[in-house]
Amino acid sequence: MTPRLWAACTLGVLLVALIVYAAVTVPWQRPPAPRADQIAALAELPADRVARAREFHSALRPGAYGGLAIGLLGALLLGLTPLGSRLVSWAGRPFGDHWIAQAVLGGLLIVLVAEILTLPFAAWRHTVVVRYGISTQTWGPWAVDVAKSFAVGAVIGAVALLGFFTVTRLAPRWWWAFGAVGAAALVVLLSFVLPVVVEPVFNKFTPMAAGPLRTELMDLAARDGVPVKDVLVADASRRTRAVNAYVSGFGPTRRIVVYDTLLTEAAPAEVVSVAAHELGHAKRHDVLTGTVIGALGAAAAVIALYLLGSLGWLLRWAGVDAMGEPRAIALLLALVTLAGLAGGPAQALVSRRVEARADAHALALTGDPAAFEAMQRRLGSVNLSDPDPPAWEYLMSASHPSTVERIAAARAFARGER
Repeated sequence: MTPRLWAACTLGVLLVALIVYAAVTVPWQRPPAPRADQIAALAELPADRVARAREFHSALRPGAYGGLAIGLLGALLLGLTPLGSRLVSWAGRPFGDHWIAQAVLGGLLIVLVAEILTLPFAAWRHTVVVRYGISTQTWGPWAVDVAKSFAVGAVIGAVALLGFFTVTRLAPRWWWAFGAVGAAALVVLLSFVLPVVVEPVFNKFTPMAAGPLRTELMDLAARDGVPVKDVLVADASRRTRAVNAYVSGFGPTRRIVVYDTLLTEAAPAEVVSVAAHELGHAKRHDVLTGTVIGALGAAAAVIALYLLGSLGWLLRWAGVDAMGEPRAIALLLALVTLAGLAGGPAQALVSRRVEARADAHALALTGDPAAFEAMQRRLGSVNLSDPDPPAWEYLMSASHPSTVERIAAARAFARGER
């Protein structure tokens, strides 16, 4: 068989494996929270807070969807015209058009242009979250965080691009196979490394002071059979009023992380409820599940890009000779952007199912639906979440069940129905 036929067969196997793995590991069959309970919960929420949350999201939408549209148009303009390939060539010219300079500097230039195009919309969002009291950051710290995000992405992107185009040069006919393995390995590596290496770039973490709450959280993890090394407090208040907690790391590095805002805003029982939800993710190995799905998807994407390289009209539009040359970076970005938008609703659906299972775990572990409901009310109020968002927006991008869904689930649990 030819390399292209091998690639097509491998892509088919990967897609089947992805579908089967997702079918087995994602809780597709969870019944929805009773709509009657959702309507009742919505009616009981303070009308002024619901109105303010919806006003907040209405203010965010122009910037959010405007940035999405401009980002997509920019990616298409760079990738489906010779403009992107010319920028990559320009970046490599001072270095004798060396392929490494084109791959690394050209790739960073393309990403920088895309970031600049959407930066005004990110700034717009910042003005909105400040105006509504969600963010506590002034422009200086906000700009520093933006720069940090770009720097982290630049390092990861440079390593990935250098590795990818090294493979395409060494194995021009079989790069799809090595590239697929490399992409999958990178996803796995980042899943293990990012929590430990990148989180401290944006937050400072201090051990929670000894006391009843820390003891209860450690006992909760032990009772759940989830080994936890420590309970840390993140200094989230220096950038936001939002409340949150999560479980980070694997094995000996696993720890419960609590926002300092959560400790000041919520009652101890509510903090325990949030921690129990996060322990549910660890108990069910949700990070591992997401990593495997991401690795299979990344490998499949590399092979799909290889196969798309046979479309002569696509290469002509981009002004490149092959998908495996550095001047095709903008074309690769455009195709990945399109794939990300197309797959967004499916990713959101998977995330909602997994989050709903973690909610059920928290209810079963704590046996305290009242604290769970109180915490959901507080999360919605402090974070200004729309308690019952429009159906189109919910289906397209919601990563968590809505506030009224989560309250309804707690009430169903209290009645012994779930």
